[in-house]
Amino acid sequence: DCTFSGDRVALVAVKMVGEYVCTLSEELLQRAKEEINEVPERRADDIEHIRDWLKHQPHITARLDDWTILRFLRGCKFSLQRTKEKLDMFYTCKTLCPEWYKNRDPQDKKIRAILELGVMLPLPGHDHLGRKVILGRWGVYDPQQVSVDDMNRASLMISDILAEEDEQTTITGSVFVGDSEGMTMAHIASFTPSLMKKSMVLWQEGYPMRPKGLHYINTPAAFDTVFNIFKSFMKEKMRKRVHIHGTDMESLYRHVPKSVLPVEYGGTNGTIEEITKYWIERLDARRDWLLEDEKYVVDESKRPGKAKTSAELFGLEGSFRKLNVD
Repeated sequence: DCTFSGDRVALVAVKMVGEYVCTLSEELLQRAKEEINEVPERRADDIEHIRDWLKHQPHITARLDDWTILRFLRGCKFSLQRTKEKLDMFYTCKTLCPEWYKNRDPQDKKIRAILELGVMLPLPGHDHLGRKVILGRWGVYDPQQVSVDDMNRASLMISDILAEEDEQTTITGSVFVGDSEGMTMAHIASFTPSLMKKSMVLWQEGYPMRPKGLHYINTPAAFDTVFNIFKSFMKEKMRKRVHIHGTDMESLYRHVPKSVLPVEYGGTNGTIEEITKYWIERLDARRDWLLEDEKYVVDESKRPGKAKTSAELFGLEGSFRKLNVD
């Protein structure tokens, strides 16, 4: 079932031409069977089924390579129906959020400046449970100079390349650590309810993610008010995986070990500067992929049935009825 390769870049090249090459250990293949219903003998047929379906959707221009389709199958535990729904939603969100998905050139000066801040950094390796740990540092940019849309665009570029290059995460999932140090009222004011809803719809409905935990550290006094709004858009399962640690790093270490955290966070896993440099190099290496990715969208005028709109997907009407942020 598996062809092993120590050369990750060569592996990426194989994935890019469309032929899937499995890089999972026997242990991870077993986890895939138990946790997400993956049957290696049926994998190719499932991929082909989804590819055929995509070809018959007049409104979707999609990536049709094995690897992209397999990631969505895994994110939907191999439910063919849910995979179709999620793929449709993914390309719909991309189309309805041009401010996040257009002009994704890592060599653009404005984007480069954000990337160099290290706002969002997937950390090297995986944690003790095999999960990818992703560090968000929302207080390191100047909200007067950087728009939240540009910051999201840069962050999504990194998360998309991570998804392309880290197969293990499709099985084991990921853990997010959000560091709020340096956040001001200007930062908080920029996280509007409509922006938060759009983010949550995109991540929960559009991406084949397997989020296993959300951990927040160095949270300012106003954090709870904003976070309650954010939480109101979360599915119940996700809400149960939220942990707010404040400044108690020992509390964080009980969930996210030091071995996977950067030196600046009491860990042993490289420095912020090194990890930031690594991701800029990866984005530069995949610049053609990022630029080409803009063409994979939906054309709502060709959608069978009723066209989808931003107001329908991201609108706030009724969202706050039960919300109490006092």
